[in-house]
Amino acid sequence: MAPGLIDIDWEAPWLAPWRAVGEPLAATALAGASVADGLNQAAQAAGLACRFQPQTQAAGAAAYEQGIHEQGLVPTRDNLHDFFNGLCWLHWPLAKQQLNRLHVRELARPAPGPAPGRSLRGPVRDALTVFDENAALLQAPDPVWQALQERRWADLFGPLRPLWGEARLLLFGHALLEQLVRPYKAITAHVWRVPGECDFHPAALDAWLAADLTPTKLATKPFAPLPVLGVPGWWAANEQPGFYQDSWVFRPARQRPLEAGRGVVHGAGAAHDRHRAH
Repeated sequence: MAPGLIDIDWEAPWLAPWRAVGEPLAATALAGASVADGLNQAAQAAGLACRFQPQTQAAGAAAYEQGIHEQGLVPTRDNLHDFFNGLCWLHWPLAKQQLNRLHVRELARPAPGPAPGRSLRGPVRDALTVFDENAALLQAPDPVWQALQERRWADLFGPLRPLWGEARLLLFGHALLEQLVRPYKAITAHVWRVPGECDFHPAALDAWLAADLTPTKLATKPFAPLPVLGVPGWWAANEQPGFYQDSWVFRPARQRPLEAGRGVVHGAGAAHDRHRAH
């Protein structure tokens, strides 16, 4: 039995899109099936090409990604992390395939300098990892997105709070979902914007995302950090006065000089720390 499955609260608002598939899968694993076996049953029933293979030994990044790319087999351990990874494969098959293709492409690039044959880990692979582990997709009115980018938390969750009723937020990262099994205030997603004209139906959104995940775009790391338990309606504590005044979690934007001498507002990249908004 995969440790932690019993702790999943399927009534949590962030799990609403996952519950119909995820809750029966968790029940199957809790009854004694391996995580891989349960995922394979669901994948076959949905007509998906991917399959899940029990993993007993650690695999390097290249072997892991290459195996998926060549055989369509996703190594899967009996743990919470891989349970959510498999659930993401069921929910986002096209986008997950695109992430895998790009990983394989980047891993094949030789590193420059004195270590020939070693793969180069550059901004694209970094962004691929951040997206796969910790991304969330947000479709929201322009004022909400602008305030999020600029880390204007008081505006985002104060005067703009009613506009969250027009926003749609879906989690993608499996590490993010794993962290939220035991929620705490500082858990922070890397948000990828979905344009307002994009169809938010799951299959259409998956197809759009697979096309939108390009090396050029990923290299710019166009993420905005969002402490997800600050989302209105997602956690009762954020209704309390002072919740958003915690500057350790809701950090202000930093200012960095441009080469031309002008100022520009930046938040920290946060790729190294998914638990805090920088």
